[in-house]
Amino acid sequence: MDFFELVTIVFEVAGVGAMVVGFVIAVTLSARLWWSTRDGARAFRMLRETIGSVILLGLEILVAADLVKTVTSTPSLTDALVLAIIVVIRTLLSFSLQIEIEGTLPWRRLATTGPQLFDRAVKRGGERTRRRAEEQDVSTSADPTPAPTGTAQAVADDEDGFPELRSRS
Repeated sequence: MDFFELVTIVFEVAGVGAMVVGFVIAVTLSARLWWSTRDGARAFRMLRETIGSVILLGLEILVAADLVKTVTSTPSLTDALVLAIIVVIRTLLSFSLQIEIEGTLPWRRLATTGPQLFDRAVKRGGERTRRRAEEQDVSTSADPTPAPTGTAQAVADDEDGFPELRSRS
């Protein structure tokens, strides 16, 4: 086995590993959100977004593995055609997952990557939990005027980019 075959195997293992580890983390984070808020819809949305983001990351790494394999192998038209088909299929999967996760077409948003989407979904879950806790504290306190927080504004701005995540109150 030469160096480039080893690099290809490392990329393939990293891609699959990223998906497996990311899946476990996504399920854990969603379960924690559900446990703390008892809001199944929010926990499901977080799970859906984070798993989609993890799959995107894994697909990107697997495309890199295919590129390394093809570039370092003996050049042939068949290898190039197989690579092109694999890249097209994985790109279409990534494209459709991105639209499903974000709820918008890619050219209508700023460039984001799989890890950024995962991070955003995790932060959004925590921000909403804090905001709802603050709202409950305000509603049970004697002072009827809520204290302004930067967190609520950041979440509101973020929700504008994801209309399916707006709270339905």
